[in-house]
Amino acid sequence: MIRKSLLSASLALGVVFSAGSATAAEKLTVMLEWFVNPDHAPIVVAKELGLFEKAGLDVELVPPADPSSVPRLVAAGQADIGVHYQPNLYLDHAAGLPLVRIGTLVETPLNTVTVLDDSPIRSLVDLKGKKIGFSVSGFEDAMLGRMLASAGLKKEDVELVNVNFALSPSLIAGKVDATIGGFRNFELTQMRLEGHEGRSFFPEEHGVPVYDELVFVSDKAKVADKRLRPFLVAVEQGAIFLTNHPTEAWKLFVKAYPNLDDELNRSAFTDTLPRFAKRPAALDRGRYERFGAFLAESGLIGKAPDVDDIAVEIR
Repeated sequence: MIRKSLLSASLALGVVFSAGSATAAEKLTVMLEWFVNPDHAPIVVAKELGLFEKAGLDVELVPPADPSSVPRLVAAGQADIGVHYQPNLYLDHAAGLPLVRIGTLVETPLNTVTVLDDSPIRSLVDLKGKKIGFSVSGFEDAMLGRMLASAGLKKEDVELVNVNFALSPSLIAGKVDATIGGFRNFELTQMRLEGHEGRSFFPEEHGVPVYDELVFVSDKAKVADKRLRPFLVAVEQGAIFLTNHPTEAWKLFVKAYPNLDDELNRSAFTDTLPRFAKRPAALDRGRYERFGAFLAESGLIGKAPDVDDIAVEIR
């Protein structure tokens, strides 16, 4: 029954690819920014539906041994495409890496400032004098600074505490009063499953320009690669399938990665559904201009790059 519904849905998508089945599939390596998780659902579902194969592609998803190495490895040609964060792309560009955004995977921010639901912190103003746990400095500093400024505060009004990657445990244990850097589609559920409800403040609602959380990047010299467009078309069809058939899509996802079949990942899968880009190849130039200006104003980069230097639209 599932197989029949998947076949019907796939046909209904009207996916037409130029590559015939008789043509040998071309290898395409996609390096993820982290281990496989629901953030990657459109790629996984596209692979499970055979959409890459129909496009003449043999797509390999590679989790990185070191997440920080992804942009360097893509720039060095050790992967054709990388999954990356839009904010970090600007920092990599400023450092001289020849990377450009070729598509979007998650088109809204996921980052948050999070507190316990029973905390006396009811607004950002209440963070004055409080301890805020963080994992990675840089963009999160700039984001927090802008969010605090929207409430009339400065970073000097709070105490920053490096909790490494123990954001939720540090908050639950009372070591900090709030955290920055937790993803709204994971950390809140993780806390709830451990018996602690959380509440989040969203950067895009407190002065930070909207940005794409996860994007596809490639070496700028390879944007004419004929494999990129079919890849993005297949990812788009995967995202549409997720929207139209979330239950079937979840079954495909855990069929591919049975170790992720638990309540945390099920909730994350559902919570991320509305955030996937339905037009991965489409580029919002204004969004990239505004965000580049924000990073320059925050002192993270010297000058906002021209959009053409950091992002392209594959046609």
